[in-house]
Amino acid sequence: MTPEIPRLKGMSVREKILILFLALSLISLLITGMLAFVTISRIGNYAEKSLSELGNDAVNDSTVALKNEAEINLKRLANDQAQITQLSFDDTAAEIDILAAQAISLTNNPPLIPSIPSFTRNNSPPNPLSGTLVLLAPGSTATPQSDEYRTLAGMDDLLKAMKIADTDLKATYIATDSGILRMYPWTNKHEAIYDPRTRSWFVNAKKTYGTVWSGPYVGATDSSVMFTCSRAISTKYRTWVVASDVTVDTINANFDRLMLDSSGYAVLVDSEGNVISSPNLSAGDTKWNEAFPTKNIFNNSNPEMVKIGRKMVAGESGIDHFRIDDEVYKGDIYIAYAPIKSLNWSFAISVPASHIIEPAVKTGNKIDIQTREIIENIDAQTTLMLQILAGLFFILLIVVILLSVKLAKIITRPVELLRQGTVALGKGDLDYHLTIETGDEFEELAQSFNTMAADLKKNIEVLRLTTAEKERYAKEMEIAKEIQDNFLPEYTPTIPGIELAATTLPAMEIGGDLYDFIPVQKDLWGLAIADVSGKGVSAALFMALCSTVIRVSGSAEADPSVVLERANQLIYADGRSSMFITLFYGVLDPANRKFTYVNAGHNPPMLVRSTPPEVRTLEEGRCIALGVVPEVTITCSELALECGDLIVMYTDGVTEAFNPQDEEFGEERLMKYLKNHHNDPVREIMNGLVDEVRSFCGSRAQSDDITLVIVRVK
Repeated sequence: MTPEIPRLKGMSVREKILILFLALSLISLLITGMLAFVTISRIGNYAEKSLSELGNDAVNDSTVALKNEAEINLKRLANDQAQITQLSFDDTAAEIDILAAQAISLTNNPPLIPSIPSFTRNNSPPNPLSGTLVLLAPGSTATPQSDEYRTLAGMDDLLKAMKIADTDLKATYIATDSGILRMYPWTNKHEAIYDPRTRSWFVNAKKTYGTVWSGPYVGATDSSVMFTCSRAISTKYRTWVVASDVTVDTINANFDRLMLDSSGYAVLVDSEGNVISSPNLSAGDTKWNEAFPTKNIFNNSNPEMVKIGRKMVAGESGIDHFRIDDEVYKGDIYIAYAPIKSLNWSFAISVPASHIIEPAVKTGNKIDIQTREIIENIDAQTTLMLQILAGLFFILLIVVILLSVKLAKIITRPVELLRQGTVALGKGDLDYHLTIETGDEFEELAQSFNTMAADLKKNIEVLRLTTAEKERYAKEMEIAKEIQDNFLPEYTPTIPGIELAATTLPAMEIGGDLYDFIPVQKDLWGLAIADVSGKGVSAALFMALCSTVIRVSGSAEADPSVVLERANQLIYADGRSSMFITLFYGVLDPANRKFTYVNAGHNPPMLVRSTPPEVRTLEEGRCIALGVVPEVTITCSELALECGDLIVMYTDGVTEAFNPQDEEFGEERLMKYLKNHHNDPVREIMNGLVDEVRSFCGSRAQSDDITLVIVRVK
């Protein structure tokens, strides 16, 4: 059979191979050309590289050295300034402790007469440094004749001594709950409404009774921005607060003394990220009785600055650099920071990177100019060589195209034959045979194709026979299920005073569970629920046998024990199946509200009674399963029924249902469900319990038949 090569639509394998060869050849030529170009230009590049490396090494080495030295100096400067600032603030805090100790001593001793006179705001001394200010706040209850007023005067000499000893202090003073203020040096700048008791340094000191530092605020005597260190003490005259002021200008002056040069910028940040000291920090238009606005480092638009702020607030020390690109400055900047641990503040200093590496940049510019002149000369020579290489490239490309076309024809012929074979096989021609004699993998592939076609023909025939067998089996199973369903009651009987519901859900196409309602003499009803050992067709057939035996035995006898004894004899007699059945059987007497039952190895039913409901199992009247031994001895148990009683009979498919975690549904969950739903109609209880079990099992398949019979006494 000679296959025809049909006209192909689109790109053929031959065209693809041709394109592949051309692409590989083109790439090879390009690589060769590039190597040639590299070789030609290597001499010039070597000179350029040598010159550039010498210049770059010199610039880089000097830049690195300058940066390293600057980082070391900045980190040292930040740590030194942080320690100096901490010592300065600690000294002020220690001075406050001395003032506090002196104030406590005064309250326990007779009043002292100070050597320095005191003056009111309206009675000025010849020199502000020659006297202290005594001020009574608006609404003050103190008078110059009061003991507290005279005792507090003993602080004047120490206030002056502290101010003279520490030149960084702007003023030292003490204020009381009664509204007295004694301050050195004297000033008349306080407004009439000034009340020290409302100031933050007074209020915050009273909250802790320890040494506290205020944030920056505008002073009441001038427009200076300052900090206040204060401490509250408890006296017999209520609370006194000693304090001293340090201006931001004083702090900035201390910073300026340690700066490397004018390019540095130092700031002080508190524990919340507020900038509380910087060279440009001033009161502006803010008045003394208005909140001082501060900038917060976390409100910065630069994310790198925010990261540094977090490190500063966390009490870390170090140095970072990042780029700034705004209207004020564009370029890299270095920031060194160190904590002021006793205050939980942080000091930082920033220097532009351009200032650090400025000498190296100038040297690099000179080297760049000389290198550029040499590169221009080398580029001219390289261009000439490239033109020669381009001509050679086009000649080689034409040769490669001709060779690729010839080679593609040789390679693609077996591929085309294989394609034709697959098309024929796809159309159902299983007798198609390929003949390829190339002595390589294509010949082996053709042999495999012929073998596959033969095997496929055999498998299709086997599949046809298997499908017919499966269809016959499915039909038989359908008939078996229909027969089995005929053995189950078509409907629940109507019994006066009794509400009934029942269902069975097989785990496979057909199951081995059964239930039945058997009419017995004198308006009695036999209720049966059973579980046959095993599953599938054998269990279904055995279930049909047992169902017939139980119905025949039950309809002729009202005593459950006699019914089970007869049924056991009949089931055991058919011992060829080696199967048995568990059965719960009871006779319901609705007129006398009596339920007589026996249990042949079955799950004991559950009785729900009383309000609140109590659940118990009917354990009495038990014996071995039917069909195991030839004779069984059974004793009936009798249950007196009450109005509202709920009896739930079930098979082990309910309690032994498993979820994906191998947990069992169990009797406890069943009891809990019955307690919660015992007042529902029996059919709702039955359907709800089935849904509860399925929900518990989740994605796990039903492992056993589920059968329920539920009885309620109305």
